[in-house]
Amino acid sequence: MTDLDLDVVDQDDEHQGEARASADFDAFFAEESATRPRERLTLYGTTYVLPESLPLMFTLQMERVQNSSDPADVRKMLATLYGADVLDVWAERGMTDRQLGVVLIYSAANIRNPGSVSMARAAELYAQQEAGKAAAPANRAGRRKTTKQKRSGERS
Repeated sequence: MTDLDLDVVDQDDEHQGEARASADFDAFFAEESATRPRERLTLYGTTYVLPESLPLMFTLQMERVQNSSDPADVRKMLATLYGADVLDVWAERGMTDRQLGVVLIYSAANIRNPGSVSMARAAELYAQQEAGKAAAPANRAGRRKTTKQKRSGERS
């Protein structure tokens, strides 16, 4: 909060009494959580109920997993949404990396806004994401080379 934000809080007489009482975020978040819809999905015969919002640990693990090849990192990330050992169960059932990507895109979108993304749309988004990874040169020198080739082609 900025100093300006604190001034607004100080001037809010209506909520002064509430601010002086002990703030019970447990009760507040439980009440708020109860009113939010939750998406359900079935995968390999098991129905999963997604959380009402993205858990902080999932978000933190997503950052870590992007640059990790350690299956333990992926297990931790998935456990926050689907429960322990789900990666091993899904892998034993034959899940591919594409399928995992589609499930994660679907889940993240529908946790944020239930019903907002279909399975087909999640697959399209995954394909676009993968195409973007393949199309973009990984380093600065590669991008410069691509740009120079386009420019020289435009001149002729």
